This record gives sequence, C-alpha cells and structure tokens, in this order.
Amino acid sequence: MQTVASFLITRRFHLPAPEERLIEVAPGIQVLCHCHWQADRAHALTVIIVHGLEGSSDSQYMLGVTEKALAAGMNVIRYNQRNCGGTDALAPVLYHSGLSNDVAAVAREVIARDGVSRLALVGFSMGGNIVLKLAGEWGSQAPPQFRAVVAVCPAIDLATSADALHEPANRIYEKYFLWALRRRMLQKARLFPDHFDVSRLRGIRSLREFDDNVTAYYCGFTGVDDYYDRASAAHVVEWIAVPALVLHAANDPFVHITAETRRKISSNQNITFVETADGGHCAFIGSSVGSPVGSPARVGNSSDGRYDDGYWAEREIVNFLRRF
Repeated sequence: MQTVASFLITRRFHLPAPEERLIEVAPGIQVLCHCHWQADRAHALTVIIVHGLEGSSDSQYMLGVTEKALAAGMNVIRYNQRNCGGTDALAPVLYHSGLSNDVAAVAREVIARDGVSRLALVGFSMGGNIVLKLAGEWGSQAPPQFRAVVAVCPAIDLATSADALHEPANRIYEKYFLWALRRRMLQKARLFPDHFDVSRLRGIRSLREFDDNVTAYYCGFTGVDDYYDRASAAHVVEWIAVPALVLHAANDPFVHITAETRRKISSNQNITFVETADGGHCAFIGSSVGSPVGSPARVGNSSDGRYDDGYWAEREIVNFLRRF
C-alpha cells in the first residue's frame, strides 16, 4: 500500500525556477541537472539528489526533498541520469546502476565552477546504490568538500533485488519497469538506429533478462551477472569514510539487503542504518512509519516540525543533513 500510494498520490510543490545545466560526465556524454542556489551558494551545503530506475529530476520524492532542503538553507542539484529528464537524444548510450563516475563528474563540476565548500549526496533506490558506491569508491580520498551521503531503499544488492522483483507478488512492479525500459529502448533505437537493435527486446519477461540482453550488452559488461556484481555498492560500503545514513523499510517489496551486506554496513561506524517496519519502497508516507525496528531511536533532529508534511524519509534526510 505504501509503495503504490507513493505513485498515485499527487503532490504540489512550490519551487523557484531552477538553473538548467548540461554537464559533461564522459567524452561526448552530458547529463541534465536542475540547480537551485541559495544567495551565497559557496557557503551553503550543496545536495546532489539522484533518482531511481526510470525516474527523473521531476520525480515526486526529488521535488519533496528539494523543497525541504531549500527551506533549510541548502543548495540542491536535481540530477538526471543519462537519458532521463527528456535527454534521450543527447548521446547513443544507456544508463545503469554502476555509473557512480557520472555523479563524481557533476560533483567536480560544481566544486570547480561554483566554488561550493560543502557537498552531500542523496539517492533513492537505484540512485541510492549509485551514491553509496561513489562514497565507497572515494573512501578516504574523497574531495575535501564531501561531507555526507544518504540513501533511501538503496538497491545495494542488485542481483538479490532483481530476483525479488520477479516474484509473483511483485510482478506489478516488474511489468511497470519493463514497460518503461522497453519504451526507452525503442526511443533510443529511433534516435540512433545504427547503435541499438530492438530485436534484443524479444522474449524478455523479467528485469534480469532485460539487463542481460540490453543493459549488460550495451554498457560494457560480459553479462547480467558481471553487471550486477560490478555495479553493486555492497562491495564498497565498508570504505565509506563520511557520515552516511541508510533508510530502509523491512516491508520493501523488492529491494532486499543480504545478511552479508548488512554485516558490512554494521561494521562501518560511519554508517547509520535505520530499518523501519513500514514504508514500502521509497514511500514512507505518514509520520508514524518512522519507528525503527527494535529501537525507539529517531534520526537527526526529528522534533523539528518545519519539514513534516507526512513524508517521513524526506524529513529525515534534511534533518540529518542540517548538521553539515
């Protein structure tokens, strides 16, 4: 109910017009960022937010965090992954869960161009995997401006989550993702007919099959197992060297975190892992969902009601980041 409600409930946001910026993340490849700046952008905390699979900078959770973070005095960059946010025509490439270097390129750009002095990363689902992966890859060698990272329902164990998505109870979600991914592939083939072969879509019945036939094939992996292994942040969470917050719901229908990854997370004293009983996948609608399993503790300064519109995870993100 939480997961479906997050798709169906229409929200209204009051945001200033952003600065649209195309940033080159690899030779000939650009991503679209919507930048919201405070008057003194150099000294405000700059938050780069990364959306999930088939989302965009206009996803409701992206806008919700942006609204709250701006009210708290932060800069916000709403980041579109490759092809997302209406940018399919920019380059003959696809996006995938391992593109942490793209986010690193955006971070370097705003540090150099805008002189930001403090930087944080926030990601949802697939985006949560990407920001945790980047934080782990940076480790103790991160830019000095990098202060914190937050991930909500991160798909940190890609193979486990892809298999969970194919379970009968989750077919509604898998069918939606496959519909959206097929539509994007067809659009890419129309734009770049010499690069993409739509016959690779034939017979695909699961996300794992799509990632094997399409994502891995076009993104430089030897197959789906190689893709899931190399792109999963689970391999590097032990090396995260800044304060990190991971929010997860025990009843998330398809993003599952393995026991081994949980061990790695718990062994890193920089990571605060909060698992609530309720919340679904990246939903957390209603203040009452935010009761961590087995603990009455809360995250950050949750008593501050300025950001409480009933979207618990968004409020916790901003309250966590306010300390930086």
